[in-house]
Amino acid sequence: MEVLVPKLPSFKISSPICRCSINTHRSSFNGLRFRRLSSVCASIVNEEVAKPSSGTSLGHSTRPDFPILHQEVNGSKLVYLDNAATSQKPINVLKTLQHYYEAYNSNVHRGIHFLSAKATDEYELARKKVAAFVNASDSREIIFTRNATEAINLVSYSWGLSNLKPEDEIILTVAEHHSAIVPWQLVAQSVGAVLKFVDLSQDETPDIDKLKEMISRKTKLIVVHHVSNVLASVLPIEEIAHWAHDVGAKVLVDACQSVPHMVVDVQSLNVDFLVASSHKMCGPTGIGFLYGKSDILSTMPPFLGGGEMISDVYLDHSTYADPPSRFVNSFFH
Repeated sequence: MEVLVPKLPSFKISSPICRCSINTHRSSFNGLRFRRLSSVCASIVNEEVAKPSSGTSLGHSTRPDFPILHQEVNGSKLVYLDNAATSQKPINVLKTLQHYYEAYNSNVHRGIHFLSAKATDEYELARKKVAAFVNASDSREIIFTRNATEAINLVSYSWGLSNLKPEDEIILTVAEHHSAIVPWQLVAQSVGAVLKFVDLSQDETPDIDKLKEMISRKTKLIVVHHVSNVLASVLPIEEIAHWAHDVGAKVLVDACQSVPHMVVDVQSLNVDFLVASSHKMCGPTGIGFLYGKSDILSTMPPFLGGGEMISDVYLDHSTYADPPSRFVNSFFH
């Protein structure tokens, strides 16, 4: 038995999938305090339906690019809808990974031979691509991590433990992913900071007016999602950053659900930290990134040391029995 798949609205595809349509409606997002993403997308789809295209649907035109979909489960063609959790990988991504292991598999920043140099060049090129993708001012503002969870932990344990003091306040919403809550619970418990949570409004999205009311001189950090795959809310990040900076607070944005589907410009949003995961945007599993403003990153102590995360080691010559005492540039490699 073959599963019948409804034909999706036709979209003209050019450059990154989804961004082509969302980009033309960027003004729809800029003027929002918050709106459900579903309502914004619905208006886009309706406009596209009103303009029939001679091409095939987005789903049908991209399906051949994903080898995992070329199979049957229980006698039916596989249909995968769990992309908000983990997206599947197109053939170009799989081929690129295979080419790395076949052609220049080697440690980055750790050797002077041909393979290591090639791997390092490609690694740094990827960093530049990610920086351009979110419009970071410098590729050094992009820190590769294992996932968004590690990126948030990096900020919490490095920046958080160094800057938060007793009675300092961290504002979050009740709609945050637990990966964006638990690290701050641990840090708050360690330093004596206070967590404050923004509840949902009547339309079951984070109450932005309440968030604004909560901000005070005690506020040191605001942690919010950009887009929620549970509530379909789109938060006004640029406004939140403005309110935070007025009292000297920092803003960390969980952009795992927004970066794959809409234009995200970190300079325009003026956020201090932003995290995202590759595996939610058709990329490899096991890598994510942290964006951080360079002046903030440069003041943060190391979160991890050694291996490829370090470029220089300085020894404390007063006692060689101790391990290296200072690690430099640990975030940038």
